Amino acid sequence: MKNESEKFLSAVAQVVADKKGFNLLALDVSEFSNITDYLFIAEGNVDRHVRAIAASVIEEMKKAGIRPVRVEGLHVGDWIVIDYLHVIIHLFMPGQRDNFQLEQLWSKGRVVDLEVQQTA
Repeated sequence: MKNESEKFLSAVAQVVADKKGFNLLALDVSEFSNITDYLFIAEGNVDRHVRAIAASVIEEMKKAGIRPVRVEGLHVGDWIVIDYLHVIIHLFMPGQRDNFQLEQLWSKGRVVDLEVQQTA
């Protein structure tokens, strides 16, 4: 059975997928990070798309009674960070993700299997 954080990650992944975000990845970094337990990384097509994805994630999680502690980059949209303490969400425009190489920085993390329903 998945823990609450992994259920939260799957819910976030579903929102991102529904908004046509792509290259979704979740990493469990709890074994070696004192910042967070999980990282979620995804991309949008352009800055407006990334901002729309972020706004949808924030809104849907608020509906579930979960509010972010901090949001950075929402006005620019090339890299948005949404901090829920136990999960930090990184949303990038293509190319920006490659610049910061979070997957390499957190390469010791365990990849989390995300449950996402594909919509037509």
